[in-house]
Amino acid sequence: MRTTRKGDALAQLLCDEGISNQKVLNAVASVPRERFLPDALQHKAYQNTALPIGQGQTISQPYIVAKMSELLLAAPNAANSVLEIGTGSGYQTAILALLFPQVFSVERIKALQFQAKRRMNQLDLHNIKMKHGDGWQGWSSKGPYDCIIVTAAASSIPQALTDQLNEGGRLVIPVGDDQQELLCIDKIEGELHSTTVEAVRFVPLVAGDLL
Repeated sequence: MRTTRKGDALAQLLCDEGISNQKVLNAVASVPRERFLPDALQHKAYQNTALPIGQGQTISQPYIVAKMSELLLAAPNAANSVLEIGTGSGYQTAILALLFPQVFSVERIKALQFQAKRRMNQLDLHNIKMKHGDGWQGWSSKGPYDCIIVTAAASSIPQALTDQLNEGGRLVIPVGDDQQELLCIDKIEGELHSTTVEAVRFVPLVAGDLL
């Protein structure tokens, strides 16, 4: 994918906000964010803000997408396979696909998953596998994973996800209800070591899946 003028401007804005990984900035500049938004909101595509995408869900703020991606790239194990919980519009998925060899993504809302899959094909991103299912359960048959990213706030850390994390792997997840914090969790010698990154605001990670 080629960068666009607006994509370059957004990448520069994120750089000014503290995102320093050049691979992440290049991915942000390359992915056309307007493709992931309803027609009525496409004029806001390159603003650094979360936006509604229907079904009570949002496309995350570009800064948070970049920050979480940067944290994954800094994992101690030089990640090859990444599991994403909450495909949503597919914007974060597309960014991940430019950064990692293998991306697996789970979405509980079938309509969103269908739309995201179509966008990946349109963007010629083919290193992604998608599943309609319950994000709390992960995707055990494709694991374990070097990294896991969760794009909705869990009330607690899902056991199934830590079980599917490789030794030396990293889980990046927002946790909390009214007060949410972005956690970076490394699995070292079977133990989980958690660091709080910053306060965040995500839609909740709901158990179960929808037709």
